[in-house]
Amino acid sequence: MGRYFAILLLPFFLAQSLSAKEGPATSSDASAMPPQVKVFVGLMDDPQVRAWLSKQIEEKQVEGKLAPVVAPNKPDGELNAFAAHFDLIRAHFAALVQVIPSLPEQFGQAAKIAQGEMEQHSFGRAFLLLALFIGLGFALEWLFWRATARLRARIDLLMLDTVQQRLLAVGMRFALGIGGLISFALGSICAFLAFEWPSFLKQLVLGYLAAFLALRFTLGIARFLLAPGGRTPGDETRFRILPMTTRAARYWTRRLALIVGWFSFGWVTVLALAQFGFTKEAVQLFAYGLGLVLLGLGIEAVWHAPRMANVGTGEPSGENQQGRARAVGLSLYFALLWLLWVAGAWATFWAAVVLAALPAAVKLTDRAVGHLLRPPGQAEAKVGVPSLAVICLERGLRGILIIGALLWLAHVWSVDIGDIATQNTLVTRVMRAILTAVIVILIADFAWSVARTFVDTRIEEANSVGEVPIEEQRRRARLRTLLPIVRVALFVFILTLGGMMGLASLGIQIGPLIASAGVVGVAVGFGAQTLVRDIFSGIFYLLDDAFRIGEYIQSGNYRGEVEGFSLRSVKLRHQNGPLYTVPFGVLGAVQNMSRDWVVTKLDIGVTYDSDIEKARKIVKKVGEELAREPELAAGILEPLKMQGVEALGDFAVQLRLKMKTRPGDVQFIARRQALGLIKNAFDKNGIKFAYPTVQVAGVSPGASDEAVSASVAQKGLELVKPAKGV
Repeated sequence: MGRYFAILLLPFFLAQSLSAKEGPATSSDASAMPPQVKVFVGLMDDPQVRAWLSKQIEEKQVEGKLAPVVAPNKPDGELNAFAAHFDLIRAHFAALVQVIPSLPEQFGQAAKIAQGEMEQHSFGRAFLLLALFIGLGFALEWLFWRATARLRARIDLLMLDTVQQRLLAVGMRFALGIGGLISFALGSICAFLAFEWPSFLKQLVLGYLAAFLALRFTLGIARFLLAPGGRTPGDETRFRILPMTTRAARYWTRRLALIVGWFSFGWVTVLALAQFGFTKEAVQLFAYGLGLVLLGLGIEAVWHAPRMANVGTGEPSGENQQGRARAVGLSLYFALLWLLWVAGAWATFWAAVVLAALPAAVKLTDRAVGHLLRPPGQAEAKVGVPSLAVICLERGLRGILIIGALLWLAHVWSVDIGDIATQNTLVTRVMRAILTAVIVILIADFAWSVARTFVDTRIEEANSVGEVPIEEQRRRARLRTLLPIVRVALFVFILTLGGMMGLASLGIQIGPLIASAGVVGVAVGFGAQTLVRDIFSGIFYLLDDAFRIGEYIQSGNYRGEVEGFSLRSVKLRHQNGPLYTVPFGVLGAVQNMSRDWVVTKLDIGVTYDSDIEKARKIVKKVGEELAREPELAAGILEPLKMQGVEALGDFAVQLRLKMKTRPGDVQFIARRQALGLIKNAFDKNGIKFAYPTVQVAGVSPGASDEAVSASVAQKGLELVKPAKGV
């Protein structure tokens, strides 16, 4: 760079020498001239120096003819900025094409420069020292691993059942990984600093050393996140943060190392080409060639990538097609990035990178957090309601990634954040509004995610099965009833508040909107009185705790189990299957048949010659036997007993039985079993059930069945005999 800057100043130096030849300097100027300037003027008068400068100017003019700078015309009224940008891209490609014929000459010039440098400095010795520096780095890293052998053994014995144990293991592995990288960096860089280097070799050796450090850093990060397994300390597969198969972890570790290594060493090589006299266009041409190889590596990695998760052998063909479609899309995307890079469209290039990399980074971050903070006893994160810690960490990292991407785009697009906050132009106002809207959306998403997770966790706890006290069952039923309404209300509140704040950030006055919403609300209230009545009736039903989900209620002609409800109606499932959707406004008085307890009454008819006292004792024993049943004991509050004689009927003595149970299935099961036990007990003890009989007149009580049948037949014939006179 210093040579190029000196060549650019050659016209000024020649002008100074010509002015010196035109006339002598005055005594005052000569006396005021510093000694260094006098030496410089003397050198400019030297014929050899002037000949060398003239030769350099001629060479630059020849290079300018070989690669002329194409200055695009400024866009006039008919040519917009988009066309002007394409003119710049076309000029860039034209310059690259024009530099191709001069490549042999530039290679020859580079060989001369390299030969001159080798005569002054030994390249072989420099690269031998570079290998020595890398070896010293590995040696210091090996000493670090030896010194931390006990700590590594402790990490290998750590249990990873709970979240705290996993976080401890992650922290210790991170500290060890950073320590190993720092040891390698100190060993190599300190050895490099111990030598005195010429400027040219210093830049070259330091560049390749930095490239190797970048490769080592990439391997360290990959081993920390993927834990591919192997001899490296702390790489056991159970420490893996990103959930994937071991085959996938090893594959991506190798591919990332290959891609980053090619990029790092290629970048240093491209920067070194400028030191050998290659023009800017030639350097860019070499860089694009290396980038083409990088493109091939990326496409190869996508097409041969194994699956991230364990799957069975019988995989549906649809998943194969989806994987191929994803590979095709990523290949086209990488090719588009390479073309944008070659065209010099940096703004579009980084926008495309962020557009694809940001969702992928968010997805990987969510998977890592879910896997790391999974509940104890699970090998991998299950589908379900995540914990609040998972949601807070996921949304926090997501916000950091999004804000970081926006700041990077602002840096690439040369957008000053301070100007956005202070200036009041149209562009700054629009960008300020967009940034504020993004922040509002992130905050609203965080608040809604936390609220939804809190409510869903409580609902999941309320739906859990198990033996719990009655009061806990009632509390859970009430939670299952109220929490869905609370979740909907929170969503509407956060959505409304976030929408208002977003509109305000865009410069829209929300005061008139709120006033208009009030007017519209009044109009809707008058025009939809039935809807308003249904909503308010439902609110008061819930406040009165009239019913809960899972309870059996009856209201007018509607009865059934409460399956769910909305803001204006309740859904009742009849025991025969039909589902009723009843608006709260027409529900009226509600008869809840599932609350607290229920009394079951039974009426049994016995003959008049039965022993009532004996029947009472039998019923009492049956009640005690029912109360000892394991499946009924918890549901029977008062055992079955006989209250007494309810009525004296035409053919039976009506006995009233009663028992008190909890509502639900237990009352019906206890009723059925009680009737069966009473039937068996009465039969064994000679107590007969009364039932209606037909007494035929004119037949003696002791007559046989044949006589009774004959008498009945005779009576029938008399009834069907034709009347006299017919």
